[in-house]
This record gives sequence, C-alpha cells and structure tokens, in this order.
Amino acid sequence: MGLRGEQSSAFWGFIKVLKNLKERKPPLILIENVTGFLTSHGGKDFKMAMIALNRLGYDVDPFIIDAASFVPQSRQRLFVVGRMKSLFERQSGSQLLETESELRPPSLANFISRNPNIDWAIRKLAPPPKKRSHLQEILESLPEGAPEWWDDDRTRYLFNQMSSKHKVIAKKMIEGRTWTYGTIFRRVRNGSSMAELRVDGIAGCLRTPRGGSGRQILFKAGKGKYFARLLTPRECARLMGADDYRIAATLNQALFGFGDAVCVPVIRWIARNYLNPLVEELDTRLQNSNGKKETAVA
Repeated sequence: MGLRGEQSSAFWGFIKVLKNLKERKPPLILIENVTGFLTSHGGKDFKMAMIALNRLGYDVDPFIIDAASFVPQSRQRLFVVGRMKSLFERQSGSQLLETESELRPPSLANFISRNPNIDWAIRKLAPPPKKRSHLQEILESLPEGAPEWWDDDRTRYLFNQMSSKHKVIAKKMIEGRTWTYGTIFRRVRNGSSMAELRVDGIAGCLRTPRGGSGRQILFKAGKGKYFARLLTPRECARLMGADDYRIAATLNQALFGFGDAVCVPVIRWIARNYLNPLVEELDTRLQNSNGKKETAVA
C-alpha cells in the first residue's frame, strides 16, 4: 500500500514521464487509486504525491466515487484531477472552506483542510446518479451441468467454511422457492480460511487474483439446492461496465485484468461532468486571451 509498496514505481514512473514532457505536459491529468492511498503511512504518501504534482505545475482536486452507483460492484476509488495552474483561473481560499460532500467524505475533506500548503483546486460536484442494478442482471445463464460449476465436494467444503451466521443466511437461500444469488470471498480469520457471503445484490470489489482469496465466488441457491463457481470473465467485464469487451485471454489473465482495471461508466461520468467542462472552460479562456492579443496588436 502507498508509495513505498510494490506498485509505487507506477506513480513515480508517471511523475517521471510528466517531468520529461517539460512544456508539452498535458493541461489536465486524471489519477486513480484505492482509497487506502489517502491514509497510507498516516497520509504522508498522499501528501507527497499531491506536492509532486504541484511542483510539476498542477493544482489538484481529489474525490471518491463508488462504482456501485453505476454497476452492481462495491468499488470505491480515489480520483485526482490535476489542472495546469498557468492555464486556469486560480481558486480563492474561501472556495476550500466547504469541501465535504458525498464525493469528498470527512476523511478526505479533513485532509484537504489540514494541508493548506498544497495547491488545491476543489470543484463543486453533484453526486453521481444512483443507477442501482442487481448482481443477477450481469450473470451468464449457465446450466447446472456446465463445467464452470464446482463439484459437490468442493461446493460442500465452501459451505462448511462459512461462519454460523453466514450459514443461516445460506440455508434460507437454499430453502427459497426461487434461485437467489450471492458472492463469496475467502478471508483468513483467526488463522483459518473463512467463506464470507454477501447477499445484498452487489458483488464485492474485483481484485487481481494472486491467490485463492482474490477470486470472487458466485453462490447460487434455492429449491433445496446450492451451487458455486468463480465469476466468469464476461461477468467480470459486465461488473466493470465493459459489457461487450472482446475477451481473448485465459481465465486468470482475464480476472487479473478486470481486477486491475477502471470501471468504464465511472470514468465516463468523470469525463462528462468534470473533464469536458474544464476543457470547454480552457478553450473559452484561450479564445478570449487570443482575442485580446489581436485587439492589442490592431
């Protein structure tokens, strides 16, 4: 986690690329990371990252969006928009006073207020629309005999890994008259591998599977039966809003790729509601600036 972890080279590599671009640096940049980046090493990593962008000429605006507003996947991510300071109007200090909102929860708003030395450019943002969809809507229709479904022994072993609380929930699903669905992650609790069942119609966050715990399992139950299997690559694509993406990879490659990707409708929303308006503002400002120069010359 953070800039000292295994993935730290990605951020500093990005900074190096921007630095090497010199005067060709883009006027706008967008960065995405896990929300833990905000608190990594007591907030020092995030502060270092924001200052690094400031030194390259960007003021910064962080916000948090959960993909569950768009797709049936719980996936909170921290985004940072960077604007080239020399091209945009500078923000007054009073605009930083009320930063808390749905997209900037207290932890983020407090970080901003505690670090006035960072060049912020906080933009007022309405929350994303709540287009709540259900896990069942993205599932592939696989018959009971499909090879993707686990055999009885493996499925029973998974059931027995559940805590007593989750077994009660699973048994109610099994006793139901219709099929219901949940997702399961394996987690180590008190030294033992446990199967944690989620049944609110939202999948857990897709991950890059480096081991068994990173693989999300579908649990189907009803009519006195229950089944289990991994989510398919197509289902993972749908959870990332990439419904029709052409998948030409092995199962592990596909699960890794989608677990490490960004959610398409989230990025589309940011583009439409944040980046595109900024581009229009910049275009208008540059046109007005060019018009003044031409008038002065005339």
